[in-house]
Amino acid sequence: MGTEFQMIAKTFKGLENVLAQELVALGANNIQIDRRAVSFTGDKALMYKANIGLRTASRVLKPILTFNAKNADEVYEQVKQLDWSKYLNIKQTFAIDSTVYSDEFRNSQFVKYRVKDAIADWFMEREQKRPSIRIDNPDIYLNIHIAHTQCTLSLDSSGESLHKRGYRDAQTEAPINEALAAGMLLMAGWNGQTDFVDPMCGSGTLLIEAALIALNIPPCIYRTSFAFEQWPDFDAALFDTIYNDDSEEREFTHKIIGCDISPRALKIAEANVKAAGLSKYITLDRRSIADWDAQSKPCLIVTNPPYGERLVQDDLFNLYAQIGETFKHKFTGSTAWVISSSVECLQKIGLHPSQKIDLLNGALECEFREFELFSGRRNDFVRDKKTRAPHTNANPQPRERLQNQRRFDEKRNDKRDKKPPRDSKNIERTRPYYESRSGKPLLYENKNTRKQ
Repeated sequence: MGTEFQMIAKTFKGLENVLAQELVALGANNIQIDRRAVSFTGDKALMYKANIGLRTASRVLKPILTFNAKNADEVYEQVKQLDWSKYLNIKQTFAIDSTVYSDEFRNSQFVKYRVKDAIADWFMEREQKRPSIRIDNPDIYLNIHIAHTQCTLSLDSSGESLHKRGYRDAQTEAPINEALAAGMLLMAGWNGQTDFVDPMCGSGTLLIEAALIALNIPPCIYRTSFAFEQWPDFDAALFDTIYNDDSEEREFTHKIIGCDISPRALKIAEANVKAAGLSKYITLDRRSIADWDAQSKPCLIVTNPPYGERLVQDDLFNLYAQIGETFKHKFTGSTAWVISSSVECLQKIGLHPSQKIDLLNGALECEFREFELFSGRRNDFVRDKKTRAPHTNANPQPRERLQNQRRFDEKRNDKRDKKPPRDSKNIERTRPYYESRSGKPLLYENKNTRKQ
C-alpha cells in the first residue's frame, strides 16, 4: 500500500450518505460527511479507483494547501508560497474552479483571478515564463474552496465532472444527471436482484445506470481521460492494472425494461444503450403509462416523470393519477420510486409513500418517494408487514457502515488473496465494447481509443 493522503469526493445534494457508503466499500479510511462532499484518506491506487468506480461523485479532489484568509490578497500571498514546480510546468495549461461560502469573499471570480495571478507570478519570478490558462480541456485542474475564512486549494484529479460517464450519445430535453440516477437506484436498494422497470425512460439514463450496477461495471470505464493522467507522479502501470481489472463484475439474469411514449426519446435511449454496450440487458418499447398489462412477478420501478418545469405537459395531474393507477393495479407486489419537483403532482399519484427523500435535480428541489405496491387495504398490509421478519435496510446510514469497515476490508482482501496473479506485462489499457466469446459483456476494446 502506498502513502495515504487526504481526498475530498464532491457530490450532489442528498447523495452524501450514499457516497460515504461507496467509499467504505472501496476501502477508504477516515471517512467524514460534509456539505455535498465526503472527505477520506487513501493512497494513489484508491484515488484511481475512486475516479473510475464511484457512482455518485462529481469529482475527486486532492488538497495541497489549507490556510486562513480574510480577503483575496491574502489568498494570493498564501498560494504564491507554494512550490508550483511540483504540480505543473510552463508548457502546461491550467484552469481554476472556485466554491465560496463566505461573507468575507463576495466575488468568487475575483478569488479565481488572484489564485491565477499567484501561480503566474511564481513562474515569472523564476523562469520569466508562465503556464497559460485554458478553460476547455486544460492539463491541470485546480479548485479553491472557501468556507468563511478557511481556504483549501486542491488538485482536481477528475477533470470533467464524473457524472459525464462517456456513454451518452444524445439526450432528451430534461435528462437526469447520471450520478443522481445512480444515487436514486442505490437508495432504492437496487443491486440486480430482480427485474427493473422505468416506464418513462426518456434518454435511458436510469436504465443504463441500473445495468451498470447490476453487472457491477465501474461507471466511468467509458471515459477517455482523467485529469490525474497529466500529473507529474502519474503511475501509468498502476492505472492500467486498475482500469483493466474486471474481477469484481458479476452476472445478471433478470430484465431491465424501459418504455416511453415518445419515439424520439426511445431512439435516443437506444443510441445511448448501444453506446454503453448494454443492448443485451436492456429492452426498450414504445408504451404509455396506461398501456401496461398486469405483471406476473414483482420488480423494482424507478422513474423520473415530467415535472412541468422544463417539459410542456397538457395535463400533469392526470398523468400522475394514471401513474398511481398503473402502479396499484398492474404492479402489485412491486416497489416503485418516483422523483418530482412538484409535490402537487406526487400527491395525485394517490398512494401513501413509505419514504420521502429530498434531492436536487439540477436546480430543482425534488422529492424522491417510495411506494410499496400491495393489494387490499393499507392497514392490512402494514399489519402483515410487522409480523414478517425484520426488514434489512438496503440503504444503511454511513455510521453503521463505517463501524463495519474492517469487516469489509478483510473480506475484500481475502477474496483478492485467492485470486490468481495477473501478468502485468500483458495488461493493455482499453475501452468498452459490446460482445464477448462467453456471452458476458466485454468492457474493453482498443487501447488507442483512450486519450494518450
